Amino acid sequence: MSPEVIANLDAIKVNMNEAGMNTINIVLAFVMFGVALGIKPRTFVDIAKKPQSVLLGVLCQMILLPALTFLLTITFKNWISPMIALGMILVAACPGGNISNFITSLSKGNTELSVSLTAINTALCIFTTPLNFSFWGKMYLNFAEKRMMLPELEIPFWEIFKTIVILLGIPLVLGMLCTQYLPKVSMKLKKPMQYLSVAFFIAMVVLTFGNNIDAFMKCIKYIFLIVLVHNLLALGIGFGMGTLFKVHYKDRRALTIETGIQNSGLGLVLLFNPAIFDPAIWSNNGGMVVIVAWWGVWHIVSGLALAYSWKINGRKVVKVED
Repeated sequence: MSPEVIANLDAIKVNMNEAGMNTINIVLAFVMFGVALGIKPRTFVDIAKKPQSVLLGVLCQMILLPALTFLLTITFKNWISPMIALGMILVAACPGGNISNFITSLSKGNTELSVSLTAINTALCIFTTPLNFSFWGKMYLNFAEKRMMLPELEIPFWEIFKTIVILLGIPLVLGMLCTQYLPKVSMKLKKPMQYLSVAFFIAMVVLTFGNNIDAFMKCIKYIFLIVLVHNLLALGIGFGMGTLFKVHYKDRRALTIETGIQNSGLGLVLLFNPAIFDPAIWSNNGGMVVIVAWWGVWHIVSGLALAYSWKINGRKVVKVED
């Protein structure tokens, strides 16, 4: 990537006022509430009887994806800026995306496994997101010899913990309670919430790039390529581990999608939070913002394309894999 393109990316500014931040936070919380509407206590009981796929899912999401993303950023260190690399690491540190259950259902994968992994990884991310971002981010800066180019990477763990609990943890619990005690209401809300998830990510990207469309268009092919490679890595981790451990093809599809679709909305919320990324210090973090935001669009496209591919080849796949 040319120095000019890198400079254009990192120079992109996103000024989010308090009203805008509150709107995004509320919408993200409602989307997480919608995801939890498909989670029932018996789902965990059924999945616990065959824990292999769940353990593989947690391994892929929480350990392999951040670690291999770090290796990817080191491999591309001469072609990407430190901010872009940190954006990739932040995406990898986030839990599975809000639409993964919907995509898994379209793919004829194991939806119960997908729902369980979403719930488990979301609960774990209260701790793993700040830990993974801090650990692998500092590792990148050391190994890529970029530490002098950026401010000190100090992660306010309590602030991230509090943000994730409020925006993901509480809605997750409330959604599960709604499913358990108000099943009719839950069924009516579930599908509209799925479409809201897609609209939410698109709206966030429009909001992010609205005042920087010229700079974004100059960099679009590079952004597209970086996110494409990173997303293929994530999808490949889930598919590869499912294949290696010879899980059922429906479980393999769920693992692929859960690992390949990330909650980039959470990543943007963290980036826009001045208590976590102080604008006075992180003034040129456009590369991080752009990568995280474009992930929010691209993983919808790649997930739907993968679901369509599996769907039209469903009969052949079932015959071969069963």
